[in-house]
Amino acid sequence: MKLSAVKKALTQLSDVNFILPDGRMVPSHFHVTEVGGVTKNFIDCGGAVRKEEVINFQLWEANDFDHRLKPQKLNDIIALSEHVLGLQDEEVEVEYQGDTIGKYGLEFDGINFLLTSKQTNCLASDKCGIPVEKQKLSLASLTPEGTTCKPGGGCC
Repeated sequence: MKLSAVKKALTQLSDVNFILPDGRMVPSHFHVTEVGGVTKNFIDCGGAVRKEEVINFQLWEANDFDHRLKPQKLNDIIALSEHVLGLQDEEVEVEYQGDTIGKYGLEFDGINFLLTSKQTNCLASDKCGIPVEKQKLSLASLTPEGTTCKPGGGCC
């Protein structure tokens, strides 16, 4: 989800809620402790130089049980970050403390923001020797059209 979509969604809401991938809700007294731009410069295992840019939100909860972040306040934080940091309209990822700091993608279901699981992947699989997974086919699907011979039909 891009930052522009987050800002648009916030204008439709009276409360800001985040749902974890397992369906649990981030406690409503969370704080957004960071909004920032993250640039990752790296070389993949095939030797290609790459650059990724994302907007990062960090969610944190304390024992401040009366705290409630309202949509307009989050939009104000985002606007300040855009102005001061020069943020562009990039994809948003969210950090949230579980057993360790988790990184999540972000979606919106019309009511809540959904934290989505992220996966690692090889970006140069054609160069590092990972075999391509072969497509599994049913032998029955390989029978040419118009033939009357079918598996189990006794003609083969």
